[in-house]
Amino acid sequence: MDPHDNPDALPRSVFQPATLGPVLLRNRLIRAGTGESMADPDGRIGQDYAALHDNLARGGVGLAFTGHIYSHRRGRYGELQAGLDTDDAIPGFRRVTDAVHRHGGRIFAQIAHAGSQSMSFATRPLAPSPVDNVMTGRKVCAASDDEIHEAIDAFRSAARRAVEAGFDGVHLHGANGYLISQFRSPLTNRRDDHWGGSQENRDRFPTEVIRAIRSELPPDRGLTMKVGIADLVDEPGGLSVDEAVQGVARFVAAGLHGVEISSNLMSDYVSASIRGYVAVGPKEAARDLLLHRLHRTAEPEAYFLPFADAVRTEVDTSIILVGGIRRVATMETLIRDGRADFLSMARPFIREPDLARRLSTGGQTSPACVSCNICLMHDEHHPLQCWRIPRTNLLRHAAYRFSGGFKGKGSGRKPTAHEDE
Repeated sequence: MDPHDNPDALPRSVFQPATLGPVLLRNRLIRAGTGESMADPDGRIGQDYAALHDNLARGGVGLAFTGHIYSHRRGRYGELQAGLDTDDAIPGFRRVTDAVHRHGGRIFAQIAHAGSQSMSFATRPLAPSPVDNVMTGRKVCAASDDEIHEAIDAFRSAARRAVEAGFDGVHLHGANGYLISQFRSPLTNRRDDHWGGSQENRDRFPTEVIRAIRSELPPDRGLTMKVGIADLVDEPGGLSVDEAVQGVARFVAAGLHGVEISSNLMSDYVSASIRGYVAVGPKEAARDLLLHRLHRTAEPEAYFLPFADAVRTEVDTSIILVGGIRRVATMETLIRDGRADFLSMARPFIREPDLARRLSTGGQTSPACVSCNICLMHDEHHPLQCWRIPRTNLLRHAAYRFSGGFKGKGSGRKPTAHEDE
C-alpha cells in the first residue's frame, strides 16, 4: 500500500497529510477561528469573506475554521458577525466552500451562540442563570427549558445549513465565555434542574448540542469542538481542569472527532486567550518597530499545552492545540512527540494567509506576526486585516484609536443600565 493512501501511517510531521475524523487534510496546520467582521446587519456575507478564505486555501493551510457564526439571532455576538440562522445564508457560504475546494483546501463552519457575552444590544441574550457577564457586566435572566431546547434546535439547524453550504465539517464553539462555557461553569450555571446542579448536568447542554449536530452530519463530515479547560477568572470556584476533562470524555462519546483546547470563562481576552508578543525577541521587535519590546524577553509559546496534556492523558481523541504556537521547531516537536495531532493559529494567518506554504518550503522558520493584537482591537469595527502591513496601516490605526473610534462598541464594552432593561 502506498503510505499516502493511509496518511496516519506516515511519519508524524506538521507538513504531512493526516485525517481528522473522516476528513483528509493535506497537512496538520489549521487556521483557528477568527472573527472576520465582514457581515451585513442581517448576518449575510459577501465577496470579501469568500476572498479571505480563498486566500487561505490557496496559501496551503490544511484546514480553516471560520470565525464564530451565530446559530440563533439571540446568540449573535456583534453586528458584523456572520450567521447561519436562516436558509438564505446558505448561498453566501456556498461561494466560500466552493472557493476553498477549488484550491484543495478544507473548511469547517464554526457554529456558536454568544449567550450573555453577546455585544449585540438589539437582542435579548440567553443565559443559564441570572449572573452578570464577567467580561461585559451585562445583566441576564435565566433561560427557560423551552428556550434551552430552542437553542439546541438552532445549533441543529445551523449544522444542516452548513452541510447544504458544502462545509467539510462543523467546529462547535464551546469556549471563551460563550453560552456553552456558561452552562459548564458553576459560576454562571446555578440551576438546580437537569441542566445544572452537578458537573454532569452542567455538561448536559453541550452534550445535547453535539448529538443534535451529529444527527445532521453525513458520515464524511467532521465534527470538532473548541472546548474550555478551566475558568480563567478572578472569582474562585469555577470549572476545574479535572471537571473539564471529564466533560471532554462525555463530548467525545457523544460524537466528536477532535477538540481544540482553550479557556472556558474569561475575565478578558488577552490574559486568557490571546496573549501578546509570543516568541517576539529583540530582533522581531526591532523589525516591527516595537520599541517597548526591544529589551524584553519573548513571551512563551504553546500556553495551552498543559491543558492539552491533561486531556491527552484521559481522553482518546484528536488534540488540536491552539495558543501561541510560532516556531517550526516547536510545531514539529509537538507533533512528533504526540502531544498534539493538529496545530491551529489565528493571528499569524491574518498577516500571512500563505503562511502554511512559506513554512513548509523552509523559506521561513516562524510567522512574521508579533501578536500585537491590534487586529483584534478592530473586531466589530473593520474587516479582519493586519494593521502592521503596510506601515501606513499603523497610522490609520493610531488615527482611529486617538479619535475615539473604539468607543461604544467592540470587545469588552460595558453596557449601560438601560440597554438590558
